[in-house]
Amino acid sequence: MTLLQNKTAIVYGAAGSVGSAVAAAFAREGARVVLTGRTPDTLAEVAERIRDAGGNVETAVVDALDGGAVRAHADQVAAAGGIDIAFNATSNEDLQGIPLLDMDFAEFARPVSKVIATHFNIATAAARHMMGRGGVILALGGGREAIPNLGGAHVAWSALAGLSRQLASELGGAGVRVAWILSPGSPDPDRTGPGDPLAGNTLLGQRPSYQDVANAAVFAASDWAATMTATEINLTGGAVID
Repeated sequence: MTLLQNKTAIVYGAAGSVGSAVAAAFAREGARVVLTGRTPDTLAEVAERIRDAGGNVETAVVDALDGGAVRAHADQVAAAGGIDIAFNATSNEDLQGIPLLDMDFAEFARPVSKVIATHFNIATAAARHMMGRGGVILALGGGREAIPNLGGAHVAWSALAGLSRQLASELGGAGVRVAWILSPGSPDPDRTGPGDPLAGNTLLGQRPSYQDVANAAVFAASDWAATMTATEINLTGGAVID
């Protein structure tokens, strides 16, 4: 049995490493997957890999910062069979490695503004088509550690959590769930385990791989997680202790 059979999932930022892994996992589990992003060539490459593996996939060029474009595209997808899952894997474009005292406000605020704008656009557009029929809205964020020189990244992730909780509280009565995945640093299959400079921040001595994130997203999107909402899915390996 596949976990997402007969579901329709839109993955935003699908050409990136996390987005493409999640899209492939959704397709593996039987979902019709719609890949969106700003670069058609890279979207086409991801789609080709998923089709070669037997997945049902299509692509669309959509800028998640353009609320009108996100809504128009969601309307098109919904008209062809509804929307069951929306996954936000768009990047925050944060500036790291510089102390806050050496940054200007625009550099600090850019990732905060972007994560709120993209997730607001994505979640509200998808939720309009999930109301009453159910659905799941997911996003990828970072952990809650206190780490210096991350610019606005942690503030952006905190804002994402706050927005997701409010969405969950307003949409839960209509059967729509909202959750977000925590990961310590960028998942990277070439830098997990021994030798990973960020592994020492975790209790398990490793960060999640892209596949770990994708599998968690499948679970969260599936009926196996039917009562999970307004919640973080902690994949930090113990870097964040709940």
